[in-house]
Formats: sequence, structure tokens, C-alpha cells
Amino acid sequence: MTAKSPAPSPWWTPDVHADRRPFLLARNRVQAALRGFFAERDFIEVDTATLQVSPGNEAHLHAFRTEAIGHSGVATQLYLHTSPEFACKKLLSAGEKRIACFAHVYRNRERGPLHHPEFTMLEWYRAGESYEALMDDCADILALAARTAGTDRLVHRNSSCDPFATPERLTVAEAFERHAGIDLLATIASDGATDRQGLAQAMAESGLRVAADDTWADLFSRVLVECVEPKLGFDRATILCEYPVAEAALARPSPRDPRVAERFELYACGVELANAFGELTDAAEQRRRFGLEMAEKQRVYGENYPLDEDFLSALAIMPEASGIALGFDRLVMLVTGALRIDQVIWAPVAETAL
Repeated sequence: MTAKSPAPSPWWTPDVHADRRPFLLARNRVQAALRGFFAERDFIEVDTATLQVSPGNEAHLHAFRTEAIGHSGVATQLYLHTSPEFACKKLLSAGEKRIACFAHVYRNRERGPLHHPEFTMLEWYRAGESYEALMDDCADILALAARTAGTDRLVHRNSSCDPFATPERLTVAEAFERHAGIDLLATIASDGATDRQGLAQAMAESGLRVAADDTWADLFSRVLVECVEPKLGFDRATILCEYPVAEAALARPSPRDPRVAERFELYACGVELANAFGELTDAAEQRRRFGLEMAEKQRVYGENYPLDEDFLSALAIMPEASGIALGFDRLVMLVTGALRIDQVIWAPVAETAL
């Protein structure tokens, strides 16, 4: 018989904590520096409720469900939020102009070197400002985080990136052409409708796997994950922008090309760090998109989440704005060289709990 490897010691044992402690102290320094960054730019730090009537309405995000018991004993279903986004946008509707938020968020079915069921999301919003301003913020934040942690390189496993170099700006269409030889925009109509057969054929010609039951979204994700993301953010960070409208449920269409939306993601060392939008403020269109997302969730997972009607009402009076969500723990990983996300979280969820 082969002897089993001993189970790793819990995070709270003194020897494990001693190994983790330098990462955790660096986390505190970076968080303090970022709070100063936003304060200097006239952002108000806000604190949003974790319990929400809807955790968000993206097809492939999975929430933790709970219930609130009233004095009458009647239970009301609630969720732990997957992002503070809905609450932050309500605050923009209320009149706030620049807000930032460090929020603990919760995502089910996620655990691994880069994923943890409870993690810290840094979100910030700029009312009346373009999403290009967020791109500049990202460049400044990478440099500040690295400088605060005392490093001149972002590191993940065997990859590194210069946090002080100006990030590359690359459209999704350019990335598909460069890394997969696929003309993505040829598979999207002017009204945003997608051509599943056209994308499947282009992928087959590039030698990529296509299954008979794959949707256009499945095919898009496969190219992105297998061909594009592993090539992003080396030597310098990459801002991957102009996602297809069908892949940007909360973003407004680009005035330059209605086939794509004002959405970008920030990558460093092949790791996705942030997701940003020029925010959609059309409540009717947002309701329609949420309906499509929840129909897809029902098809794939056999469940869906309710809509936050308060959010949709607030969206009707929300000003034009841009907003971004950055995985704070992942940023700390890259500036400290930590290998796993639980090394930079003060008190990780026990492995045995999942």
C-alpha cells in the first residue's frame, strides 16, 4: 500500500502562520496605500451590505443562499452578494460622484490557487467620467501596490511583469486575431447578434475543439481561456478591451462600434485582476439582458436568481458612469509572489467546510 501524504497543517498553527505573516503584513500596507490613493482623488469610501435580495444576475456566477426570519417567523430568501456593484450603483443614483469600496464578497463553486469562496473585492466608480479613466487608475494602482510592497516586478509562478510599464491596450478582436487567427467581429452582426456557425467554422479552421452543443458564448469562452488569456500581461500588464456586447451584460455599447461594449479586463502575468465597464444605464435594456443571463443559468445549472427591482429602479436615474471591480487578494499575490490566494487572506475558510 502507498502511504497517504499527511494533511497540511491548518493556517492557524504557529509555523504556518509564520510563513504567511510577511504576505499578510504586505497586504495591510497595500490596502492602506490604496485607501490613501482614493482619498487623495476625492473618492468617498463606502461600506455596502453583504445580504442582498439578489446576488447578481450573471449566468456563471454562483451565490450562497440564506434566509432572514422576521418577527412573524416568516422566512425571506436572501443571498450573500457576489459583488457590491448593485449597492454602489444605487449610491451613484443617490448622488455620490466618486466612491470606492473594499468589500468581502462570496462566490460558490470556487476554490483553487486563484479562487476562494470569500474574498475581497475593491470596486470604484466615477460618475460622469469615461471608462478610459479607469484604465489610467489601473496603471497607477499597479505601480503603487508594487512600490508599497517593495518590489519592482509582479510575479506569478514562473511569470513576471513590470508594474511600472504602461499597460498594453488590446481589443478582444485584436487578441483573437493575434493568438487564435480568428476574425471575431465577422461573427457578430451590427445589432450585436452572434453567429454561432461562423465562429465554430473559424475555430475548426484554427484547429480548436468544437462540440455540437456549444453555444456561441461557449465557443467564445474556449478561445479566450485556451488561446488568449495565457498570453496576456507578460513583461507589462494588458488591458483587454471592447468585449462583444453579448459578453458584457452590465456595460453600454461602444459609440465607435455597436458590436462591442465598453468593457475591459486587466491582466498581469496571465492572471485576471480586474473587470471594468462603461456602465449601462438603460433600465429596460438591463432587465432584458438579465433575463437572458438567467435563462442561460437555468439551462446550464437548473437554477436562477431573482432580479433586484430596487436596482433596476435606481438605474433609471443613475448618471452616466464608469466602474471597476479588482480582485484585491490577487493583486497582493502578485506583488508578494505568493503562490496561492489563501496565503494572503488572514483567516481562510477551512478546506473541510467545502
